[in-house]
Amino acid sequence: MSLVKLTIKGISYSQTQNGAYALILNEVAGERKLPIVIGAFEAQSIAIALEKDITPPRPLTHDLFKNFAERFDIVIKQVIIHKLVDGVFYSSIICERDKIEEIIDARTSDAIALALRFKAPIFTYKNILDKAGIYLKPAPSKSEISKEEEESVIPDLILDDSEAPIKDDYGRLSVKELNKMLEDAVKNENYEVAARVRDEISRRQ
Repeated sequence: MSLVKLTIKGISYSQTQNGAYALILNEVAGERKLPIVIGAFEAQSIAIALEKDITPPRPLTHDLFKNFAERFDIVIKQVIIHKLVDGVFYSSIICERDKIEEIIDARTSDAIALALRFKAPIFTYKNILDKAGIYLKPAPSKSEISKEEEESVIPDLILDDSEAPIKDDYGRLSVKELNKMLEDAVKNENYEVAARVRDEISRRQ
């Protein structure tokens, strides 16, 4: 299976769940995005690694791991998001010490937080990106939308937590409705909702 290199676009605040964030990964040689729902601590750790001007007064967990690894001459060579099961991404950290390579299982959020600190590349397999990647298509101009289509467009997703659909509600929607919700979420750059809807669609396939 061929590997696809990813870069980090940024982190989106959750619009449906307190304490949750969506990590947005970009396909380097394409236009697809891979949103991954992560926790608040991991989001903070990744954000600090992305922001070079911020230095925490004491090492965060991922900083401690990096300091520990460097003390014992362990280098992270790359991170591979290698599996997607029921909406959960699984990752491996490829390490090297004394020219001996080791593969360590890790949560994707932790693996990416460490990859940033070691300046290691991030990859996923093409079949995972084909399944879970979101392709951003340019929005059609108003003149290209028929009156019937315009009247059938679902209103923009409400960003207020009390009104936004929660994960349990997705089970009541048809695949057609989920695909429309996914399209609207991507259009509004609401990647956390897009990730959850995409995961629900994947579970039904």
